[in-house]
Amino acid sequence: MQELIHDTLKNFFGFKNFKGNQEKAINSIVSGKDTFVIMPTGGGKSLCYQLPALILDGVAIIISPLIALMKNQVDSMRSYSKNENIAHFYNSTLNESQKKNVKQNVLNGTTKLLFIAPETMNKDSNINFLKKCNISFFAIDEAHCISEWGHDFRPEYRKLKSLIEQVGRQPIIALTATATQKVQNDIAKNLSIENSKILISSFNRSNLFYEVRTNTNAEKEIIKFIRGQGNKSGIIYCLSRKKAEEIAELLNINQIKSAPYHAGLEKSVRMKTQDDFLLENIDVVVATIAFGMGIDKPDVRYVIHYNLPKSLENYYQETGRAGRDGGEGNCILFHDPKDVEKFQKFNNKKNPKEKEISKQLLDEMVNFIVSKNCRRAELLKYFGEDFIIKDCLQKCDNCKSKNYEKTNEVNLNKFDPKLFNLLKKIRKEISEAIKVPPFIIFQDTSLEDMAINYPISNEELENIIGVGRGKAEKYGQKFIEFIKSYVEENKIEKVLDCTIKSKAKKNDLKIFIIQSTDLRISFEDIMLQKKIDMDQLISEFENIVQSGTKLNINYHINDILDDQQQDEIYHYFIYEATNDSIKEAMEYFDFDYNEEEMRLMRIKVFSDLAN
Repeated sequence: MQELIHDTLKNFFGFKNFKGNQEKAINSIVSGKDTFVIMPTGGGKSLCYQLPALILDGVAIIISPLIALMKNQVDSMRSYSKNENIAHFYNSTLNESQKKNVKQNVLNGTTKLLFIAPETMNKDSNINFLKKCNISFFAIDEAHCISEWGHDFRPEYRKLKSLIEQVGRQPIIALTATATQKVQNDIAKNLSIENSKILISSFNRSNLFYEVRTNTNAEKEIIKFIRGQGNKSGIIYCLSRKKAEEIAELLNINQIKSAPYHAGLEKSVRMKTQDDFLLENIDVVVATIAFGMGIDKPDVRYVIHYNLPKSLENYYQETGRAGRDGGEGNCILFHDPKDVEKFQKFNNKKNPKEKEISKQLLDEMVNFIVSKNCRRAELLKYFGEDFIIKDCLQKCDNCKSKNYEKTNEVNLNKFDPKLFNLLKKIRKEISEAIKVPPFIIFQDTSLEDMAINYPISNEELENIIGVGRGKAEKYGQKFIEFIKSYVEENKIEKVLDCTIKSKAKKNDLKIFIIQSTDLRISFEDIMLQKKIDMDQLISEFENIVQSGTKLNINYHINDILDDQQQDEIYHYFIYEATNDSIKEAMEYFDFDYNEEEMRLMRIKVFSDLAN
């Protein structure tokens, strides 16, 4: 069985190794044991039921709360296989003919995963259908919805135990990204899986940067921040529908492609916004808490809370939308005392039991905001996990301001950024043609690996991270042909073994600088790594932007110049200057700014406007 499990991981999903507790969870459910998996967003929860479903006899019933989430999961499974019927969802969006087709595929054994909502399952006709099925196990995704103490309590989830018993009890695997001890106990008791195999992964999302800011001029700060992100994807959470619409409108006025999302919008509008976000037609979704759980987008690079979340569990879950692919993720929370007052007034209208729960959740959230301790340590403590503050590595505002010991190690993959961007375009074209999100085809991590190893055959492509045999055969041809042409045109010396990392040549320093600034590595650390001084570094910046590549150095400029200073220098280069002379610029401002400041601002202007 172990050999079959590992073969399926490699040949179907395209991965060589499991992450965290994935293998333990899979072994547990495959051996017929009830299993309880608590694994943070990005940890690979889905694989814990996807892989067992493929190798066990029968169909796995996946209970999921949202239609959009089901669709993304089904699309994802189909992307790995030539069998389009390998996974189906069964919900109200299907017509009678489609429902009949799904049932036939399930009953004849073609379908290995069937996604269904609790509300759909709670119908006599569907109970009767499921009784006829050869069910391998039940997977309860987003299991925190069971608990009243959870951040997204859904009453229909508490009926699942009874529904499963009506259908016929089979092993259960419950999965969630967030659950305090109280929520864990509630879930286990409600499902009668107190004796299950419990697998708790670390809640630490080491790739996320946590920051709390006072809401003095949040709109301006948000626009300034997003402009520094290029076209990266992000989510902004607001407390009210009105505010979500206002912020979205403000962003669009400022040439930032965005759309609002809340329960008050027509379903068709919400679906379009969701699809536009997944397909990268818009960069930002401004939403109430109605948005998020149904989004399986791995490359969200920032999550901004314009208002206070109602609990730390909400905050953890919502910030967890960022960096699910393991890449960077910025989490900014704007704090306004008025938000606390609004929650208090709202909570006072609740019944005594709900009021007690809400007060405790709000107090915990406020304590987190005002704390001067490491944000990561405080967040993990809430989930009962110990954390050594030094290990935060300045990945939160409090630790950064305390200037903990810096690490001189910069861990960067030297992938070819030009090829990476070209591969993204090919991926976008294919995704538009077949109407699935780009990441369903290949995730960014796969494209980065291609831009390191230059695979030019199906066999080599299968060795790329996240590309199994099915994906290579289904989507690989265009990528292989393009990479082969690219390698020949650019005279790239390709390493024969695709699993060995290729080394960058003459443009090594340029690639290093672009990647370092994308990751907001301090200028001091870049200079230390490459043994160059500030003048040499700025000269490299100038060469990069003049060659047509965008460069994000806003994080450094923001530390040396305030908004007004930046605005007046920016205005000068755009409207007043007759050329890009630094000497003339310094004379224009009566030498109020030094040469370094003027050169950096000129780079910013070139990057924003000329590229």
